[in-house]
Amino acid sequence: MTIAEIAKLAGVSKACVSRYLNHGYVSEEKKRKIQTVIDATGYVPSRQAQILRTGKSRLVGVILPKINSESIGGMVAGISSALGDRGFGILLANTENNVEKELRYLELFQQGQVEGVIFLGTLLTPRHRQILQNYPVPVVVLSQQVDYLSCVYNNDHDAAREITRELLDSGRKHVGYIGVTNRDRAVGAARRAGFLEALRERGIEIADEHMIVTGFTLEDGNAAAQQLFERAPKVDAVFCATDTLAVGAMQYIKGVGKRIPEDVAIVGVGHSRMTEIVSPRLTTVHLFYEDGGAEAAKMLLQILESGIDMKKQLKLGYEIIRQDSL
Repeated sequence: MTIAEIAKLAGVSKACVSRYLNHGYVSEEKKRKIQTVIDATGYVPSRQAQILRTGKSRLVGVILPKINSESIGGMVAGISSALGDRGFGILLANTENNVEKELRYLELFQQGQVEGVIFLGTLLTPRHRQILQNYPVPVVVLSQQVDYLSCVYNNDHDAAREITRELLDSGRKHVGYIGVTNRDRAVGAARRAGFLEALRERGIEIADEHMIVTGFTLEDGNAAAQQLFERAPKVDAVFCATDTLAVGAMQYIKGVGKRIPEDVAIVGVGHSRMTEIVSPRLTTVHLFYEDGGAEAAKMLLQILESGIDMKKQLKLGYEIIRQDSL
């Protein structure tokens, strides 16, 4: 089945069928005629033929740091939905939080047949900037704020500051921090800065031994809590930069016989499903991951349609989720 045959059966021009298949303007009446023929014949457009005919693949590359992350899964769902509505497919590249893999996939997508890239980066280096600023197709950065490309990012600073205020409002005096490297400017640097600002507002100074930097896993959270309480056994409140770290820390705290929140209050960031399952349920911050993915996809589509990257920056909102750990 060819476009010419579909056009003949539908009683429209070949150009009209081509516009329909490529999501261009077609009247509602002609859309119905074309779709009726497609449904009856089982026609499926050849992607290779589309590329040869239009020079466009209708594919977007998505580079992500960890494929089995709930937050990343939400972003990818938003991306896939928004792009799918416009007839685009996605190619996923999982970097396992490895900077060299990120750079390798960026180079690979330059050689491939993608029309644009959505980049979910964690540690953006000068090499990233050099490659991204000279990239041959449009790029939108998701979950990190950059000034040299369009980006969609969470308000990590204010989210951390507000949840820390909630922690301090509970009357705790000895506060601990479990976070990640400042090289991650969102989860690391921005959330740390928001936490410290909330402490400064109350005139609270925090000793170095109350600040633990670790990785991203449950095991990291557990080990960091052990390190924190061995250094500072009087800690009665803990801010964790992610829910995963918080749940890992809760495992340790309960394992040594401390009660949550009676002995130690604890908060996280992210509002993952595990916050509703653990006991007590974790007080946290809801971040709009799926919305962020959808907005990044829409931003990329606007660039593809206009041919202009205005280097827009979209900062997402957040919501405090008050539960039982505080």
